[in-house]
Amino acid sequence: MRDADITVRVSATADPAAVRAARMGLLLRSLRDRGPRSRGRLAVETGLTRTVATGLVDELAELGLVSCEDADRRGAGRPGVQVRLVGSSVCGVGAEINVDHLAVVAVDLAGSVIAEFRRGIDGRSLPPEGVLAELAGLVDDALAEARTAGATVAGITVGVAGLVDTATQRVTLAPNLGWRDIDAAEDVRRRLATTATPVPPVRVANEATLAATAELDPTDADRADMVVLYGEVGLGGAIVSGGRVAPGRHGWAGEIGHLPVDPRGRLCGCGRTGCWETVVGLRALLEAATDPDDPVRDPVLTLEERLATLVERARLADGRTLAALDEVGTWLGTGAAILVNTLNPGTVVLSGYFAVLGEWLRPAVEARLAADVLAPRAGGTRVAISAFGPTAAVRGGALVSLEPVLSDPTALAELHGGTR
Repeated sequence: MRDADITVRVSATADPAAVRAARMGLLLRSLRDRGPRSRGRLAVETGLTRTVATGLVDELAELGLVSCEDADRRGAGRPGVQVRLVGSSVCGVGAEINVDHLAVVAVDLAGSVIAEFRRGIDGRSLPPEGVLAELAGLVDDALAEARTAGATVAGITVGVAGLVDTATQRVTLAPNLGWRDIDAAEDVRRRLATTATPVPPVRVANEATLAATAELDPTDADRADMVVLYGEVGLGGAIVSGGRVAPGRHGWAGEIGHLPVDPRGRLCGCGRTGCWETVVGLRALLEAATDPDDPVRDPVLTLEERLATLVERARLADGRTLAALDEVGTWLGTGAAILVNTLNPGTVVLSGYFAVLGEWLRPAVEARLAADVLAPRAGGTRVAISAFGPTAAVRGGALVSLEPVLSDPTALAELHGGTR
């Protein structure tokens, strides 16, 4: 995960090896988030002495994680040495299980995509074992491409649209999938064991929480406190406070899709009536914008194909499409105003499918915030459109998978022992 405060210092009373590893990780985060730096600038930004920073940079270079190059400096004086992140040597794999699709991406330490796969499914009609078998196949393909690229895989993180118990790593409840108490991580690990030895660490997390991880930006103060709205078949959400995703006591924070906003509304997949996701999820938009026999509802279409059709219709000023987008945007703003009044975030991020249709949704969201937020100027909250859209969750999963290397770069030597 990205660290909002790059000047965090490690206690000198801690174990010396742990101190060294944490400081190395601090240097890596600075290079990843802020680009190439001189040793001197790295020392200042991380609160280390020049001597310590230089020694740690040398260790990172031995691990193949950074390189030191002469900067191109014109004029008199010696050229400066720039420390650069070598991101291609290690990658993280993110995976996503949603009602209508599976997705997998491998991202290296510099943020470059090594492999990416997406497949449409009907998650409601398949048993959990069938869905997980399909997902494991896609993950295995990503691992193969990572090996071909010469990258060490730090881990695999699977995002699920539902409640995930962070202690047991089990999917407690995924209403739209119809799942209860599923050990998704162990299932994927067992399936991969038949083709990859040893298997990189596998964990599971809520997909909206992972989407929020992808949206973190330590250079943007407004994103230190934000709410991420992740549009999918339903609605996922995550709360960021002080530059960190707030998981809640059991990891269940952010289930905002089940805020009751329309008591006389439709039945939700969770069994309750009038949940927020019943009026803003992709299912609600499709029902408002199209007839049952409309080609855009064809289950064989990918999410991208469906959204591309809706974008085309919106740009052609199709009345029904625009009316549906305005209706969803208004409901989206109604719920967002509740969160802004409660949390006063710097930013509300429209992610997932909301991002693809953001230019039509954002005006209605902003209008509701202006009308419904008690504080002046909507509490100073801005509405931003995600740059990652429907890929935010899977990308966030890849970033989370890289966290062990960022926390302790010395662990890379152990990973080199067999997870390539």
